[in-house]
Amino acid sequence: MQLFIEYFPLLIFFIINSIAGIYWATGSLIVAAFVQIFYYKIKKEKIPAKQWIIFGLIVVFGGLTIYLQNDAFLKWKVTIINAFFAAALLVSNTFFNKNIIKEFLAESLSLPENIWSRLNLAWALFFLFCSGLNYYIAFNYDLDTWVNFKVFGLTGLMFLFSITSILFLYKYLEVEEEINDTDTINNEKTKEST
Repeated sequence: MQLFIEYFPLLIFFIINSIAGIYWATGSLIVAAFVQIFYYKIKKEKIPAKQWIIFGLIVVFGGLTIYLQNDAFLKWKVTIINAFFAAALLVSNTFFNKNIIKEFLAESLSLPENIWSRLNLAWALFFLFCSGLNYYIAFNYDLDTWVNFKVFGLTGLMFLFSITSILFLYKYLEVEEEINDTDTINNEKTKEST
């Protein structure tokens, strides 16, 4: 369900764009983003900061797109969101010694500090790449190509990069499991001998 809520505005945007065009799709995107925020409110869940940022950018850039009848604003939104995420990861780690990726995943994963740093940098570079790629496609190809890229290309890239990250981390997870298994066996032997 969470995955559906996450991608709900994007799906609505794609469907409405194919039926009624970019401006109706943009209006629908704004409404869908509002519904997404409302969903968190009625579930009494804390609305993630990421959702507030995306919602704000959708309202501002989507509103400008509709008001000025210029789709460039909507195209810029995607570029800015990805650049913002890249900057947040880099700035928080560099200037505040705060690894955002580690903060999100530390409860689930126990990794060496250098691996957390590499993972944080990798995601920052990925978001920077997506920002640049979106800019290139948005302003060098027709609108339909950009919409398809936004919906399927960026989503596919995110999925592939997530899988790549998991595969990269897998070797560290095996070591942790072996250590935990060894500790468990040693603890059981200690209990038996006493």
